Amino acid sequence: MIPFDKIDKSWTLFLDRDGVVNVEVVGDYITRWEDFRFYEGVLRALRIFAGRFGRIIMVTNQRGVSKGLMTEHDLKDIHLHMLGSIEANGGRIDRIYYCIDMEGPNRKPNPGMGWKAKKDFPGIEFSKSVMIGNTMGDMEFGRNIGAYTVFIATNRTPPELPDRFTDAVYSSLIKVAEEMDGKDV
Repeated sequence: MIPFDKIDKSWTLFLDRDGVVNVEVVGDYITRWEDFRFYEGVLRALRIFAGRFGRIIMVTNQRGVSKGLMTEHDLKDIHLHMLGSIEANGGRIDRIYYCIDMEGPNRKPNPGMGWKAKKDFPGIEFSKSVMIGNTMGDMEFGRNIGAYTVFIATNRTPPELPDRFTDAVYSSLIKVAEEMDGKDV
């Protein structure tokens, strides 16, 4: 059970990108801003989260760069436009960590991006963090850093609960935000 009623500015939200914030086609890659589409309600959800969490960190595997399907400049351009849209709608993402490697300590489910975030934001307490993603790798990443985990069932079959890696399952990011918004701190 995620203690939504206890979440305040001392907490950190970790978010995956593809399949959580934007529409993902499983087995394909978003390689340019023109192909990026926010899921319905995401901008509102990020506004709600911005009012609740002290830090919002995006952690995303982006091996399309290593595969030569896009450049790192293309990825940064997507993120620049994405952040602009989020901020224009009252939300925020404090930092984006991405892993372009095919494997390694920074590729989820490994905890490397979480440790980088903790180094950059020493106030992060993993026990007061929530990881939201749409793959079991995201759930394992959350467990590997000691966070609560939320599976978003946008384009993949969710695990059956109880599950050792997953604390909760929701159909969309806005459903998580609405649930949390209904809980007073």
